[in-house]
Amino acid sequence: MSVTDSLLAFSFAALLLTLTPGLDTALILRTACAEGGKKAFQAALGIDAGCFIWGALVALEVGALLAWSELAYTLLKICGAAYLGWLGLQLLMRPRSSFTENDDTPASRSNWFIKGMLGNVLNPKMGIFYVSFLPQFIPAGHSPFIWTFILVSIHVLIGTLWSVTLILSTQLASGLLKKKRVIMAMDRATGGLFLCFAARLAFSHR
Repeated sequence: MSVTDSLLAFSFAALLLTLTPGLDTALILRTACAEGGKKAFQAALGIDAGCFIWGALVALEVGALLAWSELAYTLLKICGAAYLGWLGLQLLMRPRSSFTENDDTPASRSNWFIKGMLGNVLNPKMGIFYVSFLPQFIPAGHSPFIWTFILVSIHVLIGTLWSVTLILSTQLASGLLKKKRVIMAMDRATGGLFLCFAARLAFSHR
């Protein structure tokens, strides 16, 4: 596979992966609707940072540990499911009822960069995906270390563009999305979705 073929093939695959609805999309949409575009972008940057962390682990061949160690996979899976479950319960039990730019509630002080990053790093499926997927697009004779980061950068760029698109789309309906009942319903729906993701991750297999 030539360099051009590798880049084009991976870009197309990464685009399909990014457009597939999942936890990252739910997190960004919920944050953009209830807390504004700035914090949603922080969450998107956290997700991007998680991709680079997984990329670094794969480049250093540490991520391969997940591919053959059942214990490592299970421990990370449990941590990830517990974290998602905690986020889901927070949204279900304490949904926000209002939003202002100067709000000083615990939710408004949340570090969405950290939440986005942890949601990505604590998902062992992401590690398995990178370990099994990235090497297929590294051209023969090229440095796996350098190319891993090139491919991750492409994935991150596509993901960031998609995140910005999602954030901008919510601004068109910002008035409706900031009403008390809408925000509370949205928080609870997202909390339930996070709990579903947590359950699916907890009972998943490699």
